[in-house]
Amino acid sequence: MQFSILLVVLLLLSAVGFRMGRGRALQVGGPKARALHSLPSYYGYYVALWCGIPAVFLIAIWLSCEPFILQGIVVGALPADAKSLPSAQLSLLMNEVRQLGSSGDYQHASGAIASTAAEQYRNLRNMSFGAMAVISLAMAILGCVLGVRYIRPDLRARNKVEGVVKIFLIASSTVAIFTTIGIVLSLLFESLRFFRMISPVDFLFGLDWSPQMAMRSDQVGSSGAFGAVPLFAGTLLISLIAMVVAVPIGLLSAIYMAEYAHPNFRSVAKPLLEVLAGIPTVVYGFFAVLTVAPFLRDAGAAVGFSIASESALATGIVMGIMIIPFISSLSDDVITAVPDSLRQGAYGLGATRSETIKQVVIPAALPGIIGGVLLAVSRAIGETMIVVMAAGLSAHLTANPFEAVTTVTVQIVTLLVGDQEFDSPKTLSAFALGLVLFLVTLVLNVVALNVVRKYREKYD
Repeated sequence: MQFSILLVVLLLLSAVGFRMGRGRALQVGGPKARALHSLPSYYGYYVALWCGIPAVFLIAIWLSCEPFILQGIVVGALPADAKSLPSAQLSLLMNEVRQLGSSGDYQHASGAIASTAAEQYRNLRNMSFGAMAVISLAMAILGCVLGVRYIRPDLRARNKVEGVVKIFLIASSTVAIFTTIGIVLSLLFESLRFFRMISPVDFLFGLDWSPQMAMRSDQVGSSGAFGAVPLFAGTLLISLIAMVVAVPIGLLSAIYMAEYAHPNFRSVAKPLLEVLAGIPTVVYGFFAVLTVAPFLRDAGAAVGFSIASESALATGIVMGIMIIPFISSLSDDVITAVPDSLRQGAYGLGATRSETIKQVVIPAALPGIIGGVLLAVSRAIGETMIVVMAAGLSAHLTANPFEAVTTVTVQIVTLLVGDQEFDSPKTLSAFALGLVLFLVTLVLNVVALNVVRKYREKYD
């Protein structure tokens, strides 16, 4: 709460700096500010940046260094017997001290040492925050004053403000890039550990998936089986059913919305259709378990088919319903982007509306439609919650949509639930599955982008 108040005060000071900078620019710029190099608002932004950036930079450095300094002071003040504890026990003691110091309730402390250290930690943190607040506010005020003093008619305020914005954009993109690299490397290193224990050939082409590892070598199933083909087959089967449902409905609805629907109807129906994209996947899972799966089971029994309560068919249908807005929205945007001159030319040659759509509009929009479909496939492959609730956890190698199957994402969740040891093949196999899933979705996204880029029609 105190930190939020400090940030609000800094924002208010920056706003005051903006007003002061803009007013100072109008004052020194002469009549109608014609002598100024930049617009008056840029001088306001210039002062606001002088006010906010140094203070925020100081707060970031302070908060990153504060835990280590406070921990060193608290550990140095501990009794000699507490200092001599093993590193693991000392770490547990400091965790307790930090929790007690944050809450301020020392009644549940494990001992007098912990409560005393927690009180000292809390006092030191309060002093640290007070010092940080005073220094950061002083820096903000000083920056505001200096920024106002630097304002003169020939100051290139726009260049300086845009330079700061450019640096911020570069830093943001760099963080995104390094985050992606970190995700890939974390998957890669753990997957390499797994492949040192299990052959990649057995993993990628094995037909049995039973990752349970026994605690002793004399127990049954002590070696486990890590053939991932049943998982890949289940993922492909459910994704295929989902796309069979989503592609026709999504594409036909996009054609209707773009070519046939009245503008008033489109303004209402399109947002309602896109509401499906905002429904949580767990709600789709409930819908699959409580409505779709029992209906398919009863309908199959009526005509002599045996459909399991947890089937790939029910999961794929509900997943396809979830994906409809992705295909519909992307296809609608691509179809509406086709120039009207092509439609008018087709009408001038005597084509009907349906012939124009089939022979002119759809071929012109086909690259974008294909790209949207491939992106929807990536969305289907990565879905987890619907499969967990409606398809089950059994790794069956089957092409029968009436049976229960599982997917790669479901097994990743299953393998990482609970207390796990990250040096066993069972847990490390989740990273190998994640790496394969990442590569598959990456390939699909690259193919979609290349298709759109290669076959995209450019019109004048």
